[in-house]
Amino acid sequence: MAKVKCEFFSEVLGISTSMTVLLPEVGKNRIGMAGAKKKEAYPVLYLLHGLSDDDSTWARRTALERYVAELGIVVVMPNGYRGFYTNMQNGEKYFDYIANEVPSVAQHYFPISTARNETFVAGLSMGGYGAMKLALNFPERYCAAASFSGALDIESYLKEVSGDAAREKMNTFGTVEDFLRSENDLFSLAKKVSHEAEERPRLYQACGTEDFLYVHNQNFRTHIIEETNLDLTYDEGPGAHTWDYWDEQIQKALRFFEL
Repeated sequence: MAKVKCEFFSEVLGISTSMTVLLPEVGKNRIGMAGAKKKEAYPVLYLLHGLSDDDSTWARRTALERYVAELGIVVVMPNGYRGFYTNMQNGEKYFDYIANEVPSVAQHYFPISTARNETFVAGLSMGGYGAMKLALNFPERYCAAASFSGALDIESYLKEVSGDAAREKMNTFGTVEDFLRSENDLFSLAKKVSHEAEERPRLYQACGTEDFLYVHNQNFRTHIIEETNLDLTYDEGPGAHTWDYWDEQIQKALRFFEL
């Protein structure tokens, strides 16, 4: 794989930002890692980071490059800052940035397919929320989405946090009343997609039983099963909010995507 640090100016955020991109290589002479088949345009995985991370983290803390080397897929890892991939009540428009500007920039510079059946999104924690949010807001764009230890039950999260965390989330989502039934509410979005969308993304959800977001993930899973007809694959087992768990889960998600 070739790893590219793409630095660009975001018109949406009004700042210089970056994305880390893994690109397939066709060469056959590398020891211990095979190459991919050459294509004019490759399937793409938009891979989102968590609250305290940046666009470099997935590549630094997992063996992602090795996992995707033979799959012939481009992995786009944008810097999402601490914005919960959301158009903030008091702040920047991080959802417009991640939903529209990042794919546009990536497609401009890299050989990425725009076909729905070759477009995937995944993420951990805050990024798991972002991945589900993108797929449920734009089911016509994404054929599948994966969340690892996702912050999926934002309503409960807003009710539980206090102090600085509560102020940060208020700036992001507003009040609970502001949040409910908005483009940010995964529970409402899932029902809407289930009942109205012509195309529905396949969903993969994973959370460790020792994770502090485990109950929130149970709430989301129950909602999908009882209130929608969406295709959900759910995986749980021993694990906490840690990189050893996410390193394992990204491998499972790649198999789930059937690349």
